[in-house]
Amino acid sequence: MAQTLEALTRHSDTLTSIRGIVHTMKTLSAINAAPYEQAARSIEAYHQTILQGFAAFAYRTAEISLRQEEAREHLVIVFGSDHGLCGNYNEVLAEVVQQHSQEQTASKQRMLCIGAQMNDALADQHLAPEAVLLPPASAEGVGRLAGDIVTRIDQFSRGQPLHQLAVTLAYTQRGEHGVREPVTQRLLPLAPSLLKREKQWFSRSLPDYTMDAEILLSSLIRSHIFASVFRASAEAMVTENSARLELMQQAEQSVDERIEDVEGELRSVRQTEITNELMDVIIGFEALKKTR
Repeated sequence: MAQTLEALTRHSDTLTSIRGIVHTMKTLSAINAAPYEQAARSIEAYHQTILQGFAAFAYRTAEISLRQEEAREHLVIVFGSDHGLCGNYNEVLAEVVQQHSQEQTASKQRMLCIGAQMNDALADQHLAPEAVLLPPASAEGVGRLAGDIVTRIDQFSRGQPLHQLAVTLAYTQRGEHGVREPVTQRLLPLAPSLLKREKQWFSRSLPDYTMDAEILLSSLIRSHIFASVFRASAEAMVTENSARLELMQQAEQSVDERIEDVEGELRSVRQTEITNELMDVIIGFEALKKTR
């Protein structure tokens, strides 16, 4: 059914307004991702310093063999989205978490979720987090969220030995060629390679420390946990905004194509109406000639 000129005009105006909204969302996604990306790079540099601290501690103290036993409890921390317009971002990660949980043999499994949308995706996989936290609203909030999670890990441990705890971070990170990939990263028990003594130190200045060894090691472990959680949170926010940016680009392209189609119809209808008006004028003129 052919549309009228007025209806097509309203449709074109509506699509133009929608395109403006989509363009704004795309711009905001690109702007929001930049501070989180900077935060991820900064914490990665800090984490490298912590890893060098572990290496220096092992070189100075002698290699420490970390016990690897079956964990009694397993905590999974899932970093997702609290907002929509990012496609199947949460659903893909929820499937990975479900598969990971099935592979675990710990006697008790617990879960901590970041993001209400992620909580819904986990519920679809029949997973029930015991707590849902809000994702950071800005790059400054990443540190506060990481601190809160580290505190919850301390409460989860309840003084138990680290080798009897299993903590896994599940989040989406950037892959090669801009591809996003969901990953699960073991946080606890600590990897044996952290305290492996190097045969030869990489610098002419040998490492040393003066503080108590247990206090130093405890501080290194806590900093390692904080940096790992911070990076996972920052990566999750970068990839969430990246997913939203990609969808907004696709939506903008679709709206542009639809606007082009509507404007084509609008030109066709306008030309038809002009032709009909001209024909009415000609017919009226011929009728007047015959009456004379």
